[in-house]
Amino acid sequence: MLSSHITLADSIERLLMPGPVIEGHAKYEDSCSNCHQPLGDISQRILCLDCHKKVSKDLSVKKGFHGKNDLNKTDCKTCHTDHKGRKAKIVLLNPQEFNHKNTDFILKDSHKKVECNSCHLANKKFRETKHECIDCHKKSDVHNGNLGRDCNDCHNEKEWIDTRFNHSKTEFKLKGKHEKVACLSCHVTESYTDAPTKCIDCHRVNDIHNNRFGQDCADCHNENKWDRINFDHDKTDYPLTGLHKKAQCNSCHLSPSSKKKLPTTCIGCHRQDDTHSGRNGDKCKTCHSTKMWKTKFNHDKTDFSLQGHHKELACTTCHKGDVYKDDLPTMCFDCHQQDDVHQKSQGKSCTNCHNETDWQSQILFDHDVTHFPLAGLHASVSCDDCHASGNFKDTESRCVSCHESDDIHKKTLGKQCQQCHTPSSWNLWLFNHDMQTKYPLKNKHNGLVCEACHTEAVIKDELNISSDCNDCHRNDDVHKGRFGRECDHCHNTESFEDFVFKKSQ
Repeated sequence: MLSSHITLADSIERLLMPGPVIEGHAKYEDSCSNCHQPLGDISQRILCLDCHKKVSKDLSVKKGFHGKNDLNKTDCKTCHTDHKGRKAKIVLLNPQEFNHKNTDFILKDSHKKVECNSCHLANKKFRETKHECIDCHKKSDVHNGNLGRDCNDCHNEKEWIDTRFNHSKTEFKLKGKHEKVACLSCHVTESYTDAPTKCIDCHRVNDIHNNRFGQDCADCHNENKWDRINFDHDKTDYPLTGLHKKAQCNSCHLSPSSKKKLPTTCIGCHRQDDTHSGRNGDKCKTCHSTKMWKTKFNHDKTDFSLQGHHKELACTTCHKGDVYKDDLPTMCFDCHQQDDVHQKSQGKSCTNCHNETDWQSQILFDHDVTHFPLAGLHASVSCDDCHASGNFKDTESRCVSCHESDDIHKKTLGKQCQQCHTPSSWNLWLFNHDMQTKYPLKNKHNGLVCEACHTEAVIKDELNISSDCNDCHRNDDVHKGRFGRECDHCHNTESFEDFVFKKSQ
């Protein structure tokens, strides 16, 4: 009985139905109560949302076309009027006038030029269209999905190939030359999540040190220029000074720094440069510096200040052994014994005559303090002219010792040359016979040459010639010695022929 009433009611509703419903509602056409409650208080809008749950959710969360346009108070039938036939379109949407800003996907840049059916496929509801980039651009993904689905992290709507990824938001900020490097240069496998961040991981092929300096490349290199070294050696235990600043790293760092501790002493690196062969010990910086290997040792601060020619001597000239163990002498004779032409006859005080400027030519000896002062031409005579043997103490001081060959008198005037001659000139002589002897020359005797009386060579040093007239005038004695040897009793020096007999007293 109840079913007959329902059937009757349905037939009445069908008779009152203004027209067939759309294809999507066709299965509900025989049951008007699914959409209409004419005898109740339930709104038809509520009945619509009971079936269209996704639209209902959009309205509640304010998403999608319905939610973003705040259609909560608008009856569904305002836009979607049914009963217009199976083929009727009850969605009032004009693609040419539709504003995509009213959706969850606002069209920007290149997307504005895209045809609707490029994204909204046939037989698919608009709400079913996917919004993620990868859904449409999967074929354009050269990364083959290795970078995930968040395309907009790098790409934008203007130009697909115009990337805009901000690497500064990662753990590895791009600086210097890294800013211009192509992504694939580092992300070879396009694995961006586990990409290495250490320099050595990418620059192992550039490591000309062959791992000698470890793997902390950033200690020396930077992103601006790989060849520019910025390592501050002054912050280490061994600051670089002088020529060390220009030395190549591998000049000292020959092995991996992590395996071998480098020496910090000079001899540790410069043992092969030690021309002293270890004689001067290991304290190189006592004499050498990093500015130049040439010595800087100040010998004036020692007990033996270097003067004159000594400044030019090589260290090994005197220091033949260990400078720290050997106690070198400081007396001239100790080093110059082989140069002593005097054969120790002048003693060991070389500085009395010699100096450091010139050992041979600049003799400082003052001859005037000896018993033979140098005067006249003697002052310009070379030492060797008189001191041929070098034994100065044995040198004779008498004139005849040097001038015997110059004695034109043949020793007739003895060996006391200085009685007539002076050092000023050998040819200039002055002898006053009246004053210097006991036999004044008078009258005819005056003006005679020396050889007139001095005819015999003097054997002994003292000149002692006879003053008797007979000794010189024996051949002139016409008396044949009868009147004796006292010629001056009758004769005088004015004329031998004139005579005046002198009475004996």
